[in-house]
Amino acid sequence: MAYQISVFAENKPGRIEKITGILAQNQINLRAITISSANGFGVIKLLVDQPQKAYELLHSHDIPAYLQEVIAVIMEDQPGGLHKIAKILSQNQINIEDAYGFVVKTGERSVLIIQVESQPHAQSILERSGLRVLNDEEIYQY
Repeated sequence: MAYQISVFAENKPGRIEKITGILAQNQINLRAITISSANGFGVIKLLVDQPQKAYELLHSHDIPAYLQEVIAVIMEDQPGGLHKIAKILSQNQINIEDAYGFVVKTGERSVLIIQVESQPHAQSILERSGLRVLNDEEIYQY
């Protein structure tokens, strides 16, 4: 499985700087980030090369962070790439609860990070459908 760090933070200047500063000072590479906010608070989701270390460091700095399993699946970087994955999951009654992605090689492949209720079941279905699911170490080889 792959892992992401979710950080709950007050939406004000300096919060992201503090988090990214801790990661940079400890040689933790940020692969992807997504930020959403509502009513003055936000959720920052980080895909990093050392998730356990990042989680522990953020906690040691009193930053509320959570280590979460996610599915990292290779997606074609072309029209319909996301639809293919969404269709497979939908046909198997699996709801995508959260997702974000990043391009690995333009026109060839991307990585889609998804959260679903039943991670092992969804991963199995994706793999049986011929899609490649990456583990934590493989994400950083792209």
